[in-house]
Amino acid sequence: MSQTVSETLPPDGTATAAKAFDVDAVRRDFPILQRKVNGHPLVYLDNAATTQKPLAMIDAISDYYRGYNANVHRAAHALSDQATQAFEGARDTLARFINSPTREQLIWTRGTTEAINLVAATWGRNNLGRGDRVLVPAL
Repeated sequence: MSQTVSETLPPDGTATAAKAFDVDAVRRDFPILQRKVNGHPLVYLDNAATTQKPLAMIDAISDYYRGYNANVHRAAHALSDQATQAFEGARDTLARFINSPTREQLIWTRGTTEAINLVAATWGRNNLGRGDRVLVPAL
């Protein structure tokens, strides 16, 4: 997927333009966004339950199903071991991409609701108390 950045914030907090955000480059990563609807390029903002996938993800999913579809972390056979290696390799890739100090800091969830509930049930229970407020923006 494209790694474009619209701006960076230096230590003094002032914004400086680093690289213009290239919408067309990002759109090229998503095959479905090449479609036209009613004569206009598709714009898909309904990400509540379904998000569009970039070609790299589509290819990775296809490779998984074609080559090593098996349970992760149950390496009783070669396919499971390959699936586990790919799964953990994705964790390593993401850790590098977001500059995480360790891969163990990354936790996979099925979606936003599960992620929020996990934070509330773990960090929230240990760090919030009666009278504390959590602000959630409307957007």
